[in-house]
Order: sequence, then structure tokens, then C-alpha cells
Amino acid sequence: MQTTVVGSYPKIPDPPAPGRWRTSVEKFQRGEISAADLRRVEDDVTAEVLREQAEAGVDVVTDGQIRWEDGLTYFARGLEGFTINGLQRYFDTNVYYRQPVVAGEVAWRAPISVADFAFAAAHSERPVKAVVTGPLTLAAMSRDDRGGGLERVVMALARALNDELRALAAAGAPMIQVDEPALLVRRDALPLFRRAMDVLWEGVGTRRALYTYFGHVDGLYPAILEVPVDVIGLDFVAGGARNWDVLRRAKFTKELGLGVLDARNTRLETPEQVAAACRRAMDLVPPASLHVGPSAGLEFLPRRVARRKLETLVAGVRLAKEGAA
Repeated sequence: MQTTVVGSYPKIPDPPAPGRWRTSVEKFQRGEISAADLRRVEDDVTAEVLREQAEAGVDVVTDGQIRWEDGLTYFARGLEGFTINGLQRYFDTNVYYRQPVVAGEVAWRAPISVADFAFAAAHSERPVKAVVTGPLTLAAMSRDDRGGGLERVVMALARALNDELRALAAAGAPMIQVDEPALLVRRDALPLFRRAMDVLWEGVGTRRALYTYFGHVDGLYPAILEVPVDVIGLDFVAGGARNWDVLRRAKFTKELGLGVLDARNTRLETPEQVAAACRRAMDLVPPASLHVGPSAGLEFLPRRVARRKLETLVAGVRLAKEGAA
């Protein structure tokens, strides 16, 4: 049983610490500092959040996605065929993303996230997993000015991102997590999604994870078990009781990413609540197959709350392990 995070971590420190990242982004946008200056600040903040995750006791961490403008733009900017448009709401959250626009043939041209992963791995005392936005989510939340239709864009993205996943695996990523929250609002696209997953993961020689969040997998389960991954992450906050019920309809044959901390609410859980969820999940999978974490990325929370939630997570998993011993 391991603790982990889903992806993002708050970039802004708690007052009175200076908000170096936000200030530097604003200076860069005004032309007052160079891209290299901004990257040095991003390096410092990345190292800082890696350290905070480790100090909280998390077993498998991420780089906090400090360099990501949002969940879509980071990869769209690095691929051929995309331009970037204005702001759109990111699902039903209070944050926004700059909408990618499909303007040409979608293709991979060079590694997008490999250097950032390598930096994080070199500055972390804990294993670092890589995170990539999946082809369905990137396609569904983009505007298609080329007119190829969803299927064409999804499959082109699956082929392009397969090169990115292969590059991450070659760089030593012990696990690659692909995020597909859009699957929960585009359930009709399940057959297309399954075809895309076969292309996306082809030849990727590392541990594989698929994470969904902001909802439940009713209508997708047990078909989602056919995706060629080792771990499937589910949101047991927004998905709530429905995900628990759905998983009892057929044997869960993967390792389970158990999203039990509410990543969108400052209310703090207790270690006992986390432990109870772990024990409930152990009725579905063995303890060694549990990856316990937040329901989604932690960027929606103040930094102090995110850290306290991770400390609670670690304490709760420790209680669950003691009870299972």
C-alpha cells in the first residue's frame, strides 16, 4: 500500500512567503526577465514542492506540474498542429485553461516533458512518476478548426503522445500516469478511447497508470479494465458511493488508485477516515495493489492545506497498515 499524489501541487506559497513564481510569470509576460530567468524560478519552486511532498511522507511524488500553465496547454504547445486560443473553464472547477486549437496535422516533434521529469527525478528523495494529459481529454477540450472530427484528432494525439511516453520511459520514469478526466463526460467515446489507449501505450516499457477524476465510472466499468495499464485511478470523492457500488459489479483486476482526499475542499479529513477507506478498498484489491492519494490534483487548495492533507493521508495509510498486519 503506497501513498501518492495525482499530479499538480499549489504553486503559490503561504503568506508571508513571497510568491516568486507568480511574480516571475508576470515579469516574463512584460518582457522584464528572460525565459531562462523564469525557468530558474520554476526549478526552485519544483524542488520546493518535491521536498514538501517528501517531508509529508508521500511514497511516490510528482513534480507538482509547476511548469504547466494548465492541464492542456503544456502538451498542446509542444505538439505540431496546435495553436492556443482564449480562456475556457476547466471542467466545473474555478480555474481556466487556454484552449488548444487544432489548426494542422497533429504530430510529435520533440520531447515535451522529459527534461522536466529528469530535473524532478534528480532533485527528489522519493520516486517521481511522470504525468501526461491523455489524447481524449486533450482532443475533447480543444477546438477543431481543421475539421477532422473527434476520432481523427484523438487517434493522431494517441500516436503523437506515444512518442512522448516512450521518451519518458527511456529517461527512466518508473511510472507514467495518463490523465483522462474527459472520459467521464464523454462516455459515448469509450470505444474510441479504448482504441486510442492501445496506440498510446504501444511499446512503452514502464509501469502504466490511467487516472480519471471529477466523477464516477458507471457506464464505463468493467470495460475500462481492458485498457493496457497496471493502475487505474478513480475519484472516490466526486465519484462517491457510486464508484464503490460500480466496482462490486465485476472483479477489479488492476491496481487501484484510491482517490480519497478531497482535492477541491479545504475541509481536512482525519487519518481514521483515510484508514476506513483503505480498509474498504482492501475488500476489492490486495493491500499491495493500493495507491492511496487525493481525488485530483491539489492545485485548487492553499499550499498549507495541501500539505496538511498529505500528512493526514500518510497517517491514515499507516493506520490501515497497522490494522492489516
